[in-house]
Amino acid sequence: MEWAGREKHTGGIPRKLIFMAVGAFAKAVSNLLNTTSVHNADTLIRLVRSRPSGVPLITVSNHMSTLDDPVMWGFKGFPTSDANLARWLHTFPEGKVTQEDAPIRRLKWGTASLIVRAPVTPIVLPIIHHGFEEVMPENFMFNRRPPFPLCNKSINIVVGEPIEFDLPKMRAKAISMSCDPSLPSRGWPSTSPCGLDEAAQKWLYSSISEQIRTVMESLRRFGKSILKQKVQHL
Repeated sequence: MEWAGREKHTGGIPRKLIFMAVGAFAKAVSNLLNTTSVHNADTLIRLVRSRPSGVPLITVSNHMSTLDDPVMWGFKGFPTSDANLARWLHTFPEGKVTQEDAPIRRLKWGTASLIVRAPVTPIVLPIIHHGFEEVMPENFMFNRRPPFPLCNKSINIVVGEPIEFDLPKMRAKAISMSCDPSLPSRGWPSTSPCGLDEAAQKWLYSSISEQIRTVMESLRRFGKSILKQKVQHL
């Protein structure tokens, strides 16, 4: 199916059909079968549609179910079926699905690595959501997921503000930490493409990941307060 995603293959028709099909599925699950509310959706839509030319976008979120992506993009107003907008990357930095209502766990370093290695520092936009764990529960029946998405559930999505990283300053700090003997060697390359040794890379990746985790946790708490207010007004 790789050929179908190529923009110029047969005039881009297979690509457009795939986006239309996936977009229709996402909108059906999020809007027809369930109810979805989004806080600060304009920020996400604006960055997807009209961010500065050449600046990459990475969205990061918690991972509540196997349906998070693509259904989280099916809310009203988001141009899910527009193949021309598929020029950003979404990651789940926790690295696995977790359906417990718990603080954001320690993040994997993959997202931090993408940020550090990008030729242009990307815009990083945090997103937190609740409700997908009810639409596609991991232990629905006989410790298995349901064969189809469940309906009449409430999905809540909270979009944060872009996270800023002062990478030159952070790289300088990482280099100063590279002489710390408390950071054990694990056989990483002696230098990275940006000239950092193993210890410096570890410090840089962990610092960026912790900054993202802290913002996501604050957003998670904010999302819970929004849910609490909705329940009180019912």
